[in-house]
Amino acid sequence: MKGLVFKGRRRLELKTFDDPTPGPGEVVLAIKASGLCGSDLHAYRREADIETDIICGHEPAGEVVAVGQGVVNPIAKVGRRVMVHHYSGCGACADCNTGWRQMCSEVPMKLYGGTAHGAHAEYMKVAADTLLPLDERLSFQAGAAISCGTGTAWGALDRMNVSARDTLLVVGQGPVGLSATMLGAALGARVIALDLSDDRLALAKRFGADETINASSGGIVEAVRACTGGKGASKVMETSGSSQGAADGLACLAKWGTLGLIGLGARLELETSAVFTRQISVLTSWSMSWNGQKACSDFILSKELDIEPLFTDRFALEDAVEAYTLFDRQARGKAVFLF
Repeated sequence: MKGLVFKGRRRLELKTFDDPTPGPGEVVLAIKASGLCGSDLHAYRREADIETDIICGHEPAGEVVAVGQGVVNPIAKVGRRVMVHHYSGCGACADCNTGWRQMCSEVPMKLYGGTAHGAHAEYMKVAADTLLPLDERLSFQAGAAISCGTGTAWGALDRMNVSARDTLLVVGQGPVGLSATMLGAALGARVIALDLSDDRLALAKRFGADETINASSGGIVEAVRACTGGKGASKVMETSGSSQGAADGLACLAKWGTLGLIGLGARLELETSAVFTRQISVLTSWSMSWNGQKACSDFILSKELDIEPLFTDRFALEDAVEAYTLFDRQARGKAVFLF
């Protein structure tokens, strides 16, 4: 089979691999959709050669085509449409048992597309307990989005306890930020979308943003306060991974507000007195649990949310160089490989 490998310095290689065979407790999927994630860009842009040949991609959706010995998961049946929770742990510790396999206490966490072969390939082998059902009402590309980007937005909204009581500022309107805008609006929050791209802000408006602010014009704090009667946002989700975005988000918080840091790569300096005199909370959210991914899928179905407009670019795997070159500009919506 063909699989895509990051080589560093914005280089990719489409290589030939043996088709995977499931071992005990494992299944093999025929990949139907594999999303491009913003966190991919850290490896893609790495200013050093990457010597390992690990197939990249951690947003899988597809069909089960082979099942290994000892698999008891009722979802793991040949022909089933599935998503994957893209982490695997021991499966038995307290963290794994609550769906947080990326926080496994007993064995090194396996990250599909990072430390184990991922989904930018025709086939993918995973632990059977990572599977989630993909409802017939959701496309494979929707399942790929829920498997990381959209699921990550849901995990953060849940951790931040966002509700209809809140004004939510979403910093960055990439795929995670756009998902947060859509889901936050569906939860009843008043959503303010912030980005540098007018195209992304237009998409945010389509996804339910009440207000949009182009950060390139400056005056972000003043603009947010103007939208909130001078109070600021009760919840701020930073998805861009920008240190400036994190600082702006902190400054835009209302008293008693919560800042959720989601994007990778940012640095944030805190003046302690400024934090506790405003009684604010700062927290992080790492992707989502298996349970959270399932809850995200269920919520999208219950609200009949259309996440298809999230995808602005669809590619064949053979067009990977074009796909990542375009995705690297970070000016459009979500991209996906379709098989």
